[in-house]
Amino acid sequence: MSLRALIADDEPNLVRHLQALLTQAWPELTQLTPARNGLEAAERIAAEQPDVAFLDIQMPGLSGLEVAQGIEGATRVVFVTAYDAYALPAFEAAAVDDLLKPVTLARLQRTVERLKASNPAEADPWPQAVAALAPPRPALPLRFIRASSGDLTHQLDVQRVAYFHADDKYTVVQMADGAEHLIRTPIAELVAQLDPDQFWQVHRSTVVNLSHLAGTRRDEASRLFVRFNGLSREMPVSRAYVARFKAM
Repeated sequence: MSLRALIADDEPNLVRHLQALLTQAWPELTQLTPARNGLEAAERIAAEQPDVAFLDIQMPGLSGLEVAQGIEGATRVVFVTAYDAYALPAFEAAAVDDLLKPVTLARLQRTVERLKASNPAEADPWPQAVAALAPPRPALPLRFIRASSGDLTHQLDVQRVAYFHADDKYTVVQMADGAEHLIRTPIAELVAQLDPDQFWQVHRSTVVNLSHLAGTRRDEASRLFVRFNGLSREMPVSRAYVARFKAM
């Protein structure tokens, strides 16, 4: 059975150009009807589960990065962008590759080689990627955090924290009772000190306390969000961490 690919781009001329190059570089690939925007791409990927998705970064509705974060299953992503500044976020989203417009046949052939080298029949690679990045278990997990506010210093019980979220230069400590505090400890440093069985990283900027989770919600674009007991705000789960919630 031939592999299937979905192209998502709001510029018809660029879609036709990429289609023509793909026909040359990968003639046995089945090309699905292209998606015209980010919302359509998210819906089509969720419904049709293509093997590969070529996503334009800047699209109406949802960006290619947002579409990629909502993908479940084994669909592999290749970003297509006119701006090489997107190379870093594309890497962070664990794309197979990112192509710079205008795409050339020689460059696309290298992408095709990468895609062929990975076995689409293998289990979802995202959990393995997350496990490989997971910090070692701390000898003594963090129990208390100090947060200053003016002349006051608050001693915060980690067990009562609903989630930590990076916000500019600070990290927001959201308590389960609704109180918020700001600390300067980066998320990466917190992850290394917290109990990994209780605190899960769900996004590069967010760590949640499973003890205060009320459940999850999926929006119309198939993006996953976690909900908390007693709190109205939901936090998005990036694609790399979605698989952790399948067994819950």
